[in-house]
Amino acid sequence: MSIIEELNPQQKEAVLCNDTHLRIIAGAGSGKTRVVTTRIAYLIDTCHIWPNQILAITFTNKAAKEMKERVFALLGDIALGIQISTIHSFCVRLLREDIYELGYPRNFTILDSDDQKSILKEAYREYDIDVKSYSYANVLSYISHNKTQFVDPDTAMAMAGTWQSEKIKAQVYEFYQKRLQDMMALDFDDLLLFTHRLLKNYEDIRCKWQRRFQYIHVDEFQDVDNLQYDIIKYLCGDTTLLCVVGDPDQTIYTWRGAQVDIIMNFEKDFADCKTVILNENYRSTQAILNGANALISHNENRIEKELFTRNTGDEKIVHFTALDDYNEPVWVASKIRMLHQNGIDFKNIAVLYRSNYLSRSLEKAMLDANLPYRIYGGIRFYDRAEIKDALSYLRLLTQSNEADPKEKFKDLAVRRVINSPRRGVGNKTMEQLEMIAKEHDTNLYEACKLFPGQKGKAAQNIAAFVEMIEACRALRDTVSIDLLLQTVLEKSGYMQMLENEKEIERIENIKELMHDMELFIQNDPEATLDEYMQMITLYTDKEEDTADAQFVSLMTIHAAKGLEFDYVFVYSLCDGIFPNERSVNEGGKAAMEEERRLAYVAFTRAKKQLFLSDAQGYSYMLDRIKSTSGFVKEIPEEYREEVGAKPYTNSYQGVQQIKKQQFGISAQDFLKSQNVRAQAQKQIPVTANQTNSSGQKQGKLHKGDAVVHTAFGEGVIVNIKDGLATIAFEAKFGIRKIMANHPSLSKK
Repeated sequence: MSIIEELNPQQKEAVLCNDTHLRIIAGAGSGKTRVVTTRIAYLIDTCHIWPNQILAITFTNKAAKEMKERVFALLGDIALGIQISTIHSFCVRLLREDIYELGYPRNFTILDSDDQKSILKEAYREYDIDVKSYSYANVLSYISHNKTQFVDPDTAMAMAGTWQSEKIKAQVYEFYQKRLQDMMALDFDDLLLFTHRLLKNYEDIRCKWQRRFQYIHVDEFQDVDNLQYDIIKYLCGDTTLLCVVGDPDQTIYTWRGAQVDIIMNFEKDFADCKTVILNENYRSTQAILNGANALISHNENRIEKELFTRNTGDEKIVHFTALDDYNEPVWVASKIRMLHQNGIDFKNIAVLYRSNYLSRSLEKAMLDANLPYRIYGGIRFYDRAEIKDALSYLRLLTQSNEADPKEKFKDLAVRRVINSPRRGVGNKTMEQLEMIAKEHDTNLYEACKLFPGQKGKAAQNIAAFVEMIEACRALRDTVSIDLLLQTVLEKSGYMQMLENEKEIERIENIKELMHDMELFIQNDPEATLDEYMQMITLYTDKEEDTADAQFVSLMTIHAAKGLEFDYVFVYSLCDGIFPNERSVNEGGKAAMEEERRLAYVAFTRAKKQLFLSDAQGYSYMLDRIKSTSGFVKEIPEEYREEVGAKPYTNSYQGVQQIKKQQFGISAQDFLKSQNVRAQAQKQIPVTANQTNSSGQKQGKLHKGDAVVHTAFGEGVIVNIKDGLATIAFEAKFGIRKIMANHPSLSKK
């Protein structure tokens, strides 16, 4: 075939190997799909293998569709006989033939996510469970984890012990499984589990399917879990030849069951296998690959390979360090605007980050700069459920609105949070509240105040809710708005609810909202809650212009797997954020290696240029001063261009350097529009014994020193550690953590 002659030597070797098991280690952008499809075409066209004797398994519908299209382009109609599908689709085909052995009809029902939620709704009604305390997503994840680990409902209940929340989820799990059995229905996990049961326990069925396929191909093999791998092994008979394709350096889904050791130890299960390494990259420039290669070489549990390319491009990896959290997203936005002004389509630009909460500051910077964006595979920050809940609590604390005496906007807030966390306020009670509001021509919150005249437990709970809201309202003029949010979420039990459910991501989002408020009051210490809520409304009212489908893509790195963009920004590369401190603390060395693989995946999404960014200053999330991620430092200096913050000797020099290094002369208009210049000038780091912006001599600060902050006023240092001062200010601002050498801080 002429197409084989177009392959590089390693690709050709993989295509022509047809007499043994084969492991293809395919580096990022190395053309693995082309190799697999060409290999299938070669087996049929040259080796005369019947199409129906070839099986190709992928793990996404998109990948299966692409593979089918490519094979069809090579072979024409004969390709229709090849079984190319996701592993779930293959299991459906097998079960339609043989599930009767398990007592199920061949026309069994497959549940989608909406069907699953419908069953949970039944269970929640049956056991009087509040969805805000036990989200559908959380419980479905719990059920899926147990099922795929072969933990049945009885075992799950025994494992729950005295933990009430675990017992409730186990109870729902039992209800869910019984409903599935009554309906003779299977969910997506069951498709794998029932297939596994048939192949493992029924020899005649196993042998039938082993005879059916002579060649089996498995794509993205680094993401296979133990259950999927068992199914694949059961399909391989004595004469079956298995070809697996993947890259251990891109195993980033161990949190959902993927096992990097499966591809690493493949030759132990298939002793006569051959390994071919594809290391020529067709996506990125060599400058990008140099950094990615250097980074991933620090992992020990990997198969050695060095990606190279023939693509031209001399642009180094750009690493930018911002002076603070404010300037990092602004720099990203300014660079995106400059790229677009130079003719780059927005759709060719992506910003990647480790965790969802990091999108908050990026979204604000993009909106401020009037740059179109979309959250790929996710929800905008201010549209996330927990953020809406937090803002609804705050809305109940705002001042009365004279323009709207009924304050109907508070109706939405009451409906959202009166039962979050659960307070035993059901539909019947809400109907009573609505009737009271209508009778008194007022809003639902005022109706809550009138409700204690009713009898019963619901009345007591609503009275406690009102008492809590009024107590927090009384603090409105005496504490800063971020502390007010913290207070209402703690007193309401909302944070405790998230902690009980181990909703780590939602907690991170709440903390990021508090950080947003802290930045807001740093810019304006006298800012009121009403002013903050008005500012939020301005951001949430801005809509995307979908007319030309041109967006900058913002996404987590996990969501970026399999995608590529000309220009990629990897955002917030700070130690503790990326690599993720919680993951590393829980998983140790193996987790650190996965974090590094995640960075490797992020870097290799870039085709033409890669930008890395981080920020100095105190981290609200980490509760310490931030430092540049070790992943950046693992890239040799000759492969990266350093721009951004340095320990300047004076403010004027700092501002000039920021203008030159961070934004460039052409971006000055952008700076003015965003008011960044004043912010940057205000935030220049000052070392001990330098002169601060007020002209005072800044001596070394110690525990017990009285200090003055330009925004928070007078305070006393209660602790200093690693350059971070913990300072007690007046009651309104409370305890704050500030860099001891910050120019806004001086001795009294």
